[in-house]
Amino acid sequence: MSMLKRYWPTLRDFSLVLIGTFVQAIGFRVFLVPANLASGGVSGIAQLINYFTGWPIGLMVFIGNLPLFVLGWRFLGGRRFALRTAVAIVALSFFTDALLWLPFFPRNGLTNDLVLNALYGAVVSGVGYGLVYRGKGTSGGSDILARILNHYRGIPITQSYLITDTAVILGAGFIFGWDKALYAVITLYVSGIVVDTTMEGAGTVRTALIITSEAQLVAETIMSNMERGVTILNARGAYTGEERLVLYCVVNRSEIPQLKAIVHEADELAFMVVGAAHEALGEGFQPLKKH
Repeated sequence: MSMLKRYWPTLRDFSLVLIGTFVQAIGFRVFLVPANLASGGVSGIAQLINYFTGWPIGLMVFIGNLPLFVLGWRFLGGRRFALRTAVAIVALSFFTDALLWLPFFPRNGLTNDLVLNALYGAVVSGVGYGLVYRGKGTSGGSDILARILNHYRGIPITQSYLITDTAVILGAGFIFGWDKALYAVITLYVSGIVVDTTMEGAGTVRTALIITSEAQLVAETIMSNMERGVTILNARGAYTGEERLVLYCVVNRSEIPQLKAIVHEADELAFMVVGAAHEALGEGFQPLKKH
């Protein structure tokens, strides 16, 4: 049992990487390639090469990722990055070509509708990317450049995709037509959002800052009625110079109406700011674990 516990994080990571690359390949083959929607990065370049030469897309993905793999080794974690990303690159290259070996596989896609291909291709491939990222790997290509921008420049993954894939989309515009290039931009944007959601989860929580003259009453009501913790902060108004108490609490989205009602009932003149947070870890929410 101790051995399983010791190696479970590694097994989980590699499982996520393999599942993620398989999902990516499905989105690529079922929706993007049949519609001539360049997916950006090395995969998009491989798609353009395949259009002119007929060379296997998966093989081109593998060859194109070799120099970027070296770059990722240097900037994204050495051996740990290398092993997971090597598995992801090989698996994605293999799945991308191997799907065509299946006799029942829809080589021409499921639909000719560009909108459906763009949106479903974005969602499916985005989920695949997100799973690979959760496995602490990348699928190579522009993923590596996007992760470097995210890690060293603080640029969100969504924006990183747009930056690193612009040149490929422009090339696809000249080859496939500008209407398909524009749809490909939509695909990249939606895919980036899906990646972020897959990595961070859809259960966005809400944070609330409450400034009220009835701080103690509001805090006690929240704790007793909602069973949520409240932190009391000492503050001073910049304009009035008066000392005030500020309440800080974290709740689920569905609990916001109840929180507003509690604050309004206690103090109609209260000032309240509600913000969004991607995760809440600890008592009352998801357990805080080491990933």
